[in-house]
Amino acid sequence: MSGKLRMSSLLQSGLIFSAVNFITGLGNLAFQGVMGRHLGDQGQYGNANSALGGFMPLLGLLPCVATLAVTHYIAHYQACGDHARLQGLLAGSRKFLFRFTVVGSLLALAAVKPLSDFFHFSQSLMLVSLGCTLFGLWGSYATVLCQGFGWFKRLALIGLLGMALRFGFGWFVTIKWPSAETAVLATGFALLANLALLCWRKDLVIRSAPVSPWNREFVLYFVISAACVGGSYCFFQGDLLVAKKYFSGKDLDAYTAAGQLARALPMTVGPMLTVLFTSRSSQRAGGIVAEQLKLMGIYAAGLLAGAAGLFVLRGFCVKLIFGHALPAAEAMIVQLSITMVFVGLLQALAQWALASRWTRLSLLYGALGIAYWLVLLALGRTPASLLPVMAGATGIALVILLAGWLIMMWRHKPVPQS
Repeated sequence: MSGKLRMSSLLQSGLIFSAVNFITGLGNLAFQGVMGRHLGDQGQYGNANSALGGFMPLLGLLPCVATLAVTHYIAHYQACGDHARLQGLLAGSRKFLFRFTVVGSLLALAAVKPLSDFFHFSQSLMLVSLGCTLFGLWGSYATVLCQGFGWFKRLALIGLLGMALRFGFGWFVTIKWPSAETAVLATGFALLANLALLCWRKDLVIRSAPVSPWNREFVLYFVISAACVGGSYCFFQGDLLVAKKYFSGKDLDAYTAAGQLARALPMTVGPMLTVLFTSRSSQRAGGIVAEQLKLMGIYAAGLLAGAAGLFVLRGFCVKLIFGHALPAAEAMIVQLSITMVFVGLLQALAQWALASRWTRLSLLYGALGIAYWLVLLALGRTPASLLPVMAGATGIALVILLAGWLIMMWRHKPVPQS
């Protein structure tokens, strides 16, 4: 792929990536069905999803920040045609990412025990989650290369392969040893899909002298990346840990099942944000802005259409997971879908701001995310109290962030290309 995501290919890249991701999402829904049937509805299913969606991502936040920052600069130098700087950055980033992965692994080791105690994870589930998290951290370099260079087809292929490995291995181990631990282990096994990047190992050869990415500009961007990654975690996944702390048994299973279905809304159209982030990181002026706005509009339309479809088919979707009706989960889907539409729109604005290097807006997003999670932790002690707080708080956060985004767009009006 050329250095720039040109206007003629931007929408095509987003739509193709989303289409493949939709197939991957169907496979992941099938995996949820395997877990729901094999683990039952007495808490094991909820424990597994709390670990997969809440606990493991929390342990791996720091390396995610590093990879996002590096991705931005790979896309930027690739688009500028500064191949010398790009090759030097890639060579230097290997050492940088290695060191951050080591630090992230050590932090995960230090934090896993107190976090598991606070959120009521068993020791065995804690250890399996830690092992899969550490394995995942060392596979993050594949995502950096694919996204930074615009290798979206390769990224989609890796996701598709990971889904197949997760489903096949998960079905086998949970039917023989049904537990939350084996369900989590299946996700760790799926990370082997990153080895597919070796098929393009010739593209990974870097002969330039390493150039350290650390400078004042990179440090600033690292800080705002941390704010965006932390904010996204709090909005998208933080509620799973709140539910794990306060809910148990069937309540936890019903909540996590409804949450998995609602979270599928932004995840299905999420690849469009991946393309948007890479495009926005490389070009922020001229006619490309109209295409970026169009892509974000399609993303928003996809969110709303998905929410409408999930509302109509909520009973059917719950049966796909457990094999039988679960009215408690069906009742939660409506409010959770509204919440996840708001969260998806928040993520779109945050990705735009981060790629545009709008520092204040990115920091605001991070602060809103932390405030949101603290409110949930304080007030969400039952499903009846948690759900309306989530919908209301994300709606308020969206209004605030949208106002800031509109102000920034007005201040940075794109200059038409002649």
